[in-house]
Amino acid sequence: MKKIIILLLVITATACIPVQITPKFKNQDYKVMLAKKFQKNMPRETAFIFKDSKDAEEFYNYINKKYNLNNIDVGYNVPFQLEGQTLYLSYHEAERTDKNVNLPLVLIDAKRESNGNSSLFENNYTSRTGHWYLILTVYDENIKNCLRDQHPLKEKTIEYLKELKQEYLTTQNYEELLLTKKS
Repeated sequence: MKKIIILLLVITATACIPVQITPKFKNQDYKVMLAKKFQKNMPRETAFIFKDSKDAEEFYNYINKKYNLNNIDVGYNVPFQLEGQTLYLSYHEAERTDKNVNLPLVLIDAKRESNGNSSLFENNYTSRTGHWYLILTVYDENIKNCLRDQHPLKEKTIEYLKELKQEYLTTQNYEELLLTKKS
């Protein structure tokens, strides 16, 4: 019994306690949901959300080259064709973070301060890791969200966005997008 208590104390003393955890998408690498539920400052619109493993501004460069926008209105109402209709793609980047409290460092500094010494780990009580996500919305010509359940193009739009995401994540040189056949 004594050994179990000591073991639990050691585990507790060396533990990092998660305070904030980034979302994990079950069974998929994307999620279709209200953007406001994902990030509070986003609009209350249904969006296609996925984790961006590339550097900042990479998606901007990808969209700019893919749709040949010449740095004009990239990210807002980018027109594309699907099933003979013109749809409009917009996107936002959002950061979500993992935060942990490093309990052993807090305890060590508390003990040092109670002994009259200065703290050693004051700036290291928490650790933070950021993850970036892309939030895409698609509207039709009547300004109806194509990712809502009632929209007739919902499934086709999701398939298009899945292909777009895959192409973005696998393409290294966006100039080669200009050489590929447009669909």
